[in-house]
Amino acid sequence: MNYIIQKLKDELHQELTGNILPFWLHHTPDREHGGFIGHIDFEGAPSPRANKGSVLNARILWTFSSSFRILKQPEYLASADRAYDYIKNNFLDREWGGVFWKLDYQGNPLDPKKQIYAQAFTIYGMTEYYRATGNQEALDIAVGLYLDIEKHSFDPVKNGYFEAFTRNWELEGDLRLSEKDLNESKTMNTHLHILEAYTNLYRVWENSELKVQLRNLVYLFTNYFLNESGHLNLFFDEDWNLKSDLVSFGHDIECSWLLHEAADVLDDEDLKEQCGTLAVKIARQNMKGLDNDGGLFYEYFPTDERWDTDKHWWPQAEAIVGYYHAHRISGLPEFLDAAMQSWRFIQNYMIDKENGEWHWRVDKQGRPYFIEEKAGFWKCPYHNSRACLEVISSPFNYSLP
Repeated sequence: MNYIIQKLKDELHQELTGNILPFWLHHTPDREHGGFIGHIDFEGAPSPRANKGSVLNARILWTFSSSFRILKQPEYLASADRAYDYIKNNFLDREWGGVFWKLDYQGNPLDPKKQIYAQAFTIYGMTEYYRATGNQEALDIAVGLYLDIEKHSFDPVKNGYFEAFTRNWELEGDLRLSEKDLNESKTMNTHLHILEAYTNLYRVWENSELKVQLRNLVYLFTNYFLNESGHLNLFFDEDWNLKSDLVSFGHDIECSWLLHEAADVLDDEDLKEQCGTLAVKIARQNMKGLDNDGGLFYEYFPTDERWDTDKHWWPQAEAIVGYYHAHRISGLPEFLDAAMQSWRFIQNYMIDKENGEWHWRVDKQGRPYFIEEKAGFWKCPYHNSRACLEVISSPFNYSLP
């Protein structure tokens, strides 16, 4: 079994250092206006005047910070420095706090709203940069954003976090991250990435109030977002009335390991055991979304029993991590087999062997959609790089629940 794991580690190391990171190093820096180009098409052609999103830039910061921390290559640090400087100088709102949602290509605020999802990702990137470099200013920025979220977004009466605000922190009318989302007050997706951000922040800043809020986020997942079937509930109103029964396979498997990671960072053995058991349960249920070729379907709509059988890049990446993590917790070979099948699917269908990086998505037959970007507001290096880094850096041991 260790031979299989080592083979997976070696192949993911090669994919990360030979394909994913080189694409972002060579194609995305904006040499004229600073930061990174906001859009690159499926063939790798840049759009120099594309708008720049805070989420993409924060994810680039996390990716190259983590890559440098683990792999120690100087070019990764240079890219992390570029991302850090650009976020600090352009995305941070010096007047009202928080980060802007969108800039124009020259770095001027285009949409100054405060989407909590973006604040969380900036914390995630800044804390990883601090872990990689020891830059105190990055940690201070992360702590400031945490305080902004707690001051403006946390619901002290009914619990949870509201989604979006105007520049001066008035509640927004349109709360959605994208057009496909429901316009609801409290969503799983935003809470998942607050959980992720607070976990990384607590690694480096063991603040007692942060500990309470991180533990509370674990509670929200175990008591609201996770249902009995082992899937996530995605959309709620402010009173925690469920508004959708949609199943998102990528979010399910991503949550499985992030939830256990939070419990591990909190260093609570009982909570770790509970979340480890849940991680295995979620991973096993998630395997029902796997196609025969090893690819993970995108979504399932229980109301009309309809499947979205497209296979997007990010659920495939999270599947590697989630199944591998379930294997490390349980020792069960079925999960290692599933992680390997996910990786083989990616090798066969998701990696763009002509233009580099991964396709955004392929259809059920594995055919790419050649109309979608390689880099953009949502297409980023974070999911696939993180999948590689998580496996590469994991020890050969098991932690049975």
